[in-house]
Amino acid sequence: MRILGIDPGLTRCGVGVVELGAGRRVRFIHAGVIRTPPSDPLEQRLLAVSRGISALITEFTPGAVAVERVFAQHNLRTVMGTAQASGIALAMAAEHGLPVGLHTPSEVKAAITGYGSAAKLQVGTMVMRILGLDEIPKPADAADALALAICHGWRGSVGAGLEANGSETPAQRAWREAEKSAGKRRVAS
Repeated sequence: MRILGIDPGLTRCGVGVVELGAGRRVRFIHAGVIRTPPSDPLEQRLLAVSRGISALITEFTPGAVAVERVFAQHNLRTVMGTAQASGIALAMAAEHGLPVGLHTPSEVKAAITGYGSAAKLQVGTMVMRILGLDEIPKPADAADALALAICHGWRGSVGAGLEANGSETPAQRAWREAEKSAGKRRVAS
């Protein structure tokens, strides 16, 4: 199943698409940002985010959408823009008949790294390893959107984060496998 992750924002709305397969393997499909200039009128910026999300849904045909749950920030202007972009993401998912999962930043961090207070670099590094990418997706909003999509796929899967043997989370397994692969590449060099 394909999952569209959305890290809502008005200036940069992070988007990422992954495909969840057998054994909870995750494959990279797409990552990017929908950008709107702060100088544009608010209604035009929201329309641009709406059109961008709709185009992604049409192009990549996800089966679900994962959106970061809006939380309080110190900057009221930032939280308002985030909340407005989040509302657009929810409306676009509903318009396309897609189920939505809302995840807090700490839920995403815990699912990806095993630690709910992980730093952005740790999350980006794990997204890179889980998806088998050569570098951390940029900008950070795109990496966050991919992390949301991965979290949604893993949290929605049978087993609530445990593999069949019950001892590893998907994040721990991905880390171990990435370390093995890196070791094989060093030996082959």
